[in-house]
Amino acid sequence: MTYDVEAVARYLPFLLRGITVTLQFTVLSFVLGSVLGLVFALGRISRNPVLRVPCRAYIDFIRGTPLLAQIYLVHFGFPQMFGYKPVGWVDAVVALTLNSAAYVAEIFRAGIESIERGQMEAARSLGMTYSQAMRYVVLPQAFRRVVPPMGNEFIALLKESSLVSVIGMEDLMMKARMMAGRSFKAFEAYFTIALIYLALTFTFARLLDFLERRIKTNGHG
Repeated sequence: MTYDVEAVARYLPFLLRGITVTLQFTVLSFVLGSVLGLVFALGRISRNPVLRVPCRAYIDFIRGTPLLAQIYLVHFGFPQMFGYKPVGWVDAVVALTLNSAAYVAEIFRAGIESIERGQMEAARSLGMTYSQAMRYVVLPQAFRRVVPPMGNEFIALLKESSLVSVIGMEDLMMKARMMAGRSFKAFEAYFTIALIYLALTFTFARLLDFLERRIKTNGHG
């Protein structure tokens, strides 16, 4: 068996259109998931059990169940339970956001807890409230420390976003399935998008390395 270059060249523009959809889902879900994840992280470290327990339960549930099951739950389960018509792209973003938020929450929690307790105590002794100390002293330092794992989470989400094809989203994976069905070139279709995903993840990994170096340089400057 040979790799049909002509078939790939013919379908490549069709496949590449899926990159836009994949990146849209990934970026939007990551941004929303980061905001939501920070909220859950603050709830997770709260001394108030009314906040801490639900946040921990949510994080454990999401991290302990497959993303595919979560997509099906959002797209098929919630509409049946609450009586509304599912919208594919909305459900895809919601599922990816909820999934990312749980992982981001743990990243933020670890970053916040890595800051020495004495800094919070010093800020409070200067008259700051807990919220002020967290906002102006702890979080700025934590943000610098979570850049590497946050970058890894973005790359993981980029790859996992391929699962939204199961609910009809025409991302890279769906484009490959369509190519395979039309051309009967399954190997070429899936191997080509594997290379496209590799190119995307490699590019973002290099950008992340560059960002880390800049942060370290500025930190020592």
